[in-house]
Amino acid sequence: MLRRTVMIAALLTAMSAPVGALDLDAMSAKERDAFGAAVREYLLTNPEVLMEAIGVLEAREAEMAQRTERSMVAANSDAIFNDDHSYVGGNPDGDVVMVEFIDYRCSFCRRAHPEIHQLVNTDGNIRKIIKEFPILGDESVNASRFAISTLRNAGPEAYALVNDALIIRRGDFSERGLARLAEELGLDADTIIEGMDDPEVDEIIAANRALAQQLQITGTPTFVVGDQLVRGYVPLEGMREVVASVRGE
Repeated sequence: MLRRTVMIAALLTAMSAPVGALDLDAMSAKERDAFGAAVREYLLTNPEVLMEAIGVLEAREAEMAQRTERSMVAANSDAIFNDDHSYVGGNPDGDVVMVEFIDYRCSFCRRAHPEIHQLVNTDGNIRKIIKEFPILGDESVNASRFAISTLRNAGPEAYALVNDALIIRRGDFSERGLARLAEELGLDADTIIEGMDDPEVDEIIAANRALAQQLQITGTPTFVVGDQLVRGYVPLEGMREVVASVRGE
């Protein structure tokens, strides 16, 4: 708060003083006190100016953050959009690419899941990529290992079934419980469970975590849509607006 107040004061000074007309270092202590008192009196008399300055500052900070995030996406674009280990769904030739970093035990991922499905299905022109990003403990890691093994050993259609099942699952994420889930979905449980221990599964999770670190992603769900980072749950209409903005609509 103190930092923001100082920045706002400096912004107000820059807005009101002629170039080169104000040099605080050249002032005497008495002059600085008088200047501070004058600024305080002005702000108390005209508080709407302070709110205007806060709006300007926040807009500048948001613009800077967006530029930084676009730079991070551009610098890591191959790992985000073109790796050889992530599930790809939706329209493979879509004009907008949406990448989701997901943890199956994340309540906001669960909330977003049906809405993202609806968005991708009704839009028809979105390429959807899923990055397994388990951050909520060992059960999350088990779930991601199971999903990755399913993709590697049973293909993308089986992965889509598992993805839908895991996101609504409560409780048992042990290998025994996941084996039962595979059987319920009509999959080869033995092969998938055995595949969870493949070192390449750990490498995929490690690569996704390294990518998340590069993008300063610390929570789920996080989406990369085109060149934009969307952090956290955003309702369906908000996500539609993000997609439209990426298209330039």
